[in-house]
Amino acid sequence: MRFQLDKAEQVLSRTPSVLRALLAGLDPLWTHANYGPGTWSPFQVVGHLIFGEMTDWIPRARIIREHGAARPFDPFDRNGHEALIKGRTMPDLLDEFERRRAESMATLRSWRLTVRDLASPGVHPALGPVTLGNLLATWVVHDLNHLHQIAKAMAFQYKPDVGPWEAYMSILAPPAPR
Repeated sequence: MRFQLDKAEQVLSRTPSVLRALLAGLDPLWTHANYGPGTWSPFQVVGHLIFGEMTDWIPRARIIREHGAARPFDPFDRNGHEALIKGRTMPDLLDEFERRRAESMATLRSWRLTVRDLASPGVHPALGPVTLGNLLATWVVHDLNHLHQIAKAMAFQYKPDVGPWEAYMSILAPPAPR
């Protein structure tokens, strides 16, 4: 399937409820554990998703809509969420993510983007030329990537206990080196 805005919206609008169904009410042993050095816990991932709502997807789409390729995106701080999550709870983060994503979706829908709009050029500070369609497709894949990351962090908590079934559990593969 090629990118279609209405299909993208189906995934983007569901991510908050998927996270809530998966993470709400869980013991912090599930939500605050990662899968190795340099990896994030589900708690950190939700913070990262909130930070992305604040500084990445819609703000970068605005840059494309207002400036095209004349102004590169502001760099994204992949760890900018750390200050945002300090002293917070998972229920608080889930509520904030749901609210911010709803605002982002309302903004996106209000633009009534056309195929021509999706071809509008922008400039990523590290990757170079992109289009609005590239950005929006990446937003969907980014959500799915982080849902996978959350599942991996949770699965790793039982890695020592699955015994020989580990050979069949691709989710338990070691983290890729950076």
